[in-house]
Amino acid sequence: MLKIKAANEKILGPLQQVTGIVERRHTLPILSNVLVTAGAGHVDFLATDLEVQITSRAELDGQTEGAITVGARKLHDILRSLPEDAEVSLEAKESRMVVRAGKSRFNLQTLAAGDFPKMVEAKDASRTLQLPQRALKQALSLVQFAMAVQDIRYYLNGVLFSVDKDMLRVVATDGHRLSFASQSLAGDHGSVEAILPRKTVIELIKLLGDTDDPVAIAIGSNQVRFGFGAIEIVSKIVEGKFPDYQKVIPVAHKNRVSLERDALARSLNRAAILSNDKIRGVRLVFTKNALSIICTNNEQEEAEEGLAIDYDGDPLDIGFNISYLLDVLNHVEADTVLVAMGDSNSSALIQIPGREDFKYVVMPMRI
Repeated sequence: MLKIKAANEKILGPLQQVTGIVERRHTLPILSNVLVTAGAGHVDFLATDLEVQITSRAELDGQTEGAITVGARKLHDILRSLPEDAEVSLEAKESRMVVRAGKSRFNLQTLAAGDFPKMVEAKDASRTLQLPQRALKQALSLVQFAMAVQDIRYYLNGVLFSVDKDMLRVVATDGHRLSFASQSLAGDHGSVEAILPRKTVIELIKLLGDTDDPVAIAIGSNQVRFGFGAIEIVSKIVEGKFPDYQKVIPVAHKNRVSLERDALARSLNRAAILSNDKIRGVRLVFTKNALSIICTNNEQEEAEEGLAIDYDGDPLDIGFNISYLLDVLNHVEADTVLVAMGDSNSSALIQIPGREDFKYVVMPMRI
């Protein structure tokens, strides 16, 4: 038997933090549940999809010790629908959990805690490091949009997490563009690499705070563990060999131009209205001190935007996927971006002026 009584806001927050990874449909029904474990002075909520596992703790008094699993989204939706300051009680016995708040009562089906398939914690996670939550969140946010989605090259459906002595590098690519970000670390942590699954990256960005409070990271041979605040995320590592990203990043492009990020994004968004829905192509035509942005579609419609720029390089007519350009402009926090190009068949390098901790490479396309 398990009995918990607390203000709704005390348990809704931790429950909300773990339900993001719960799939609505599972071949294993218990994976739609959350494991609720009450101990001395706390209640833990745990959810997993067998690739990622998230635990969040609420410090509470007055509950009876015990454990049960219950439908994660149903419990979450019930608590979210109640006032934050409502006094809520969760009482589980036999195969039912009764949720009460004021004159509201909900009767939920439960499954035994002993049947819940918790991930086995790796014993070889000896490589440990710490950095501010804000730093890790910013690095992952700068690369996550370049991850592949359901690519058969499964190692692209995630982010490379690479530690080299006092530097952390995170890289994502879908084969058409690549995003790279780095953060310095305190101390020498040797060299280790791991590919984090897509879902792990998304949940980390969602749950990490914009704070200098630390996130502790432990890396093993097939698992990475992140601990911060009252949250622990355990993630499997994606097997496979990540592409050599250093070979992809251009180093000698001579045509360089600084562009106002916001103005460029607005022009691209307007031009995109008449882009081809399938290939999403855009032509960037660079001439002396001018940039023309041109989109056409199958109906022979055309959009053209002009920008006055400070450019004295070679005349260039180069095509890109417009979504790939908008992705990077929407995720960097800078007034200007620096674009380096070779010719119309070479990939372009986009950076933030004066910073080496972010690089974005986008392949050209024929239009």
